Amino acid sequence: MEELEYYNKFEDSLQREMIKLCNSLGVLDSVLLNSEDIDLKWGDYADEYMADAIEQINDYPEVAIAWAAYMGMAVAKWWDADWKKKRNNGYKMFYGPKGFDDMDDYIVEKILGFPLNSIEARQIVGVTYSMAQQAINIIRKEQIEFGTSKAFYVLSRTVKVMYRVGAAIQLRRMGYKMEKMNLS
Repeated sequence: MEELEYYNKFEDSLQREMIKLCNSLGVLDSVLLNSEDIDLKWGDYADEYMADAIEQINDYPEVAIAWAAYMGMAVAKWWDADWKKKRNNGYKMFYGPKGFDDMDDYIVEKILGFPLNSIEARQIVGVTYSMAQQAINIIRKEQIEFGTSKAFYVLSRTVKVMYRVGAAIQLRRMGYKMEKMNLS
């Protein structure tokens, strides 16, 4: 029970920090845009993503963490474009020609529709890299022993947050926003 509380607090705190960072970078407002459809889809991808991420975490920690944000962006794009058709897309639909290794480029170019040398693509790269660096710094402050179950669960919560924030960034890019409603 104590461990679950720790992971929940870590996830909440990390999400707040990512929102603050993205707000300062101008890609999010101070709220996390979301959709239950998009959030639930992470459950379909999490196991396969974690298998790929764990292989990369030692040599390419930014990749292991950041690619989840790209996936969130892709799912948000699918959700907006044609969710009935795209909601059953499997995990491998994110893969580029080199599989996991070029997932970022594939998502940016083929799913989001931005040429890799475009301003939009460079912005996405900059934001996701900044987010990954911030997440790594937060994880390091936790002083978690490498290779432990705690390290695995913290990584799992981290990539889940990255996915959600990536989706929120894409939703905002497509014009979605939160507005107060006057119910009277």
